[in-house]
Amino acid sequence: MTAAHTAAAQYSTALTRANVQRALAEAGLDIANLEAADLAPLEHFHSLGVLATGGLLALASVTSEDRVLDAGTGIGGTARMLAAQFGCRVSAVDLTPEYCETAAWLNDAVGLGEMIDVQQGDVTDLPFEAGSFDVVISQHVQMNIADKARLYTEARRVLAPGGRLAIWDVTAGPEQPIRYPVPWADEPSVSHLVTPSELRRILLSCGFEIEAWNDLTEPALEPTRRFLAAPAGPLGLHVFVPDFRTKAANLVANGAENRTRLIQAVLRAA
Repeated sequence: MTAAHTAAAQYSTALTRANVQRALAEAGLDIANLEAADLAPLEHFHSLGVLATGGLLALASVTSEDRVLDAGTGIGGTARMLAAQFGCRVSAVDLTPEYCETAAWLNDAVGLGEMIDVQQGDVTDLPFEAGSFDVVISQHVQMNIADKARLYTEARRVLAPGGRLAIWDVTAGPEQPIRYPVPWADEPSVSHLVTPSELRRILLSCGFEIEAWNDLTEPALEPTRRFLAAPAGPLGLHVFVPDFRTKAANLVANGAENRTRLIQAVLRAA
């Protein structure tokens, strides 16, 4: 099995769309009358959810004029925020076919299908011409990718000169090993964490200049603890992520024990 197939297998359940459809019905939402904001509790598959997405897009100074790639779109939350709140036309890529199917279905359901093009594909081999985008967004994607130089070389290739790469990612802390399972990996062979300094080095070597680099590990811990302590509603990542509560609890423990660090960054294509 290739590395790409192993990563895709981590997320595939064959039930993503069915589970999301069931959860929407349990929440009293009519799929024929959905609004983009209705999906916020379940569509942002990364630490701090919609708050992290909003903060990253603001840090990257995204505008409606930007051509944007959501690299590793999951079920499409970031792409829909870009289209609905920023007025962007978005290309969205994900390796997991059922995530792409669910993302496209939800895009159409909230009236954003014409603004978002979803393609199944590998972020280390993007199906776009050089210089196609002004902004590339990548949230909680590189943890599954061993060849990070290839990942960021591709991001640099598809960005126009001066374009921005905005990332929100988990990196390795000084205390190892991490606790499993976590949201991106059930066991170590699927996880490819590097330290923040190594991630910076790779990004610089791939042709980027750092504009902002923020370690948000500690600020993220308490909101995540409060989220986990609250009763689960019908909508949330537990809808399509197996054993989500355990994985999220381990994510918090890893951060608190300095096994992982959460990095928010914006880089410019040199």
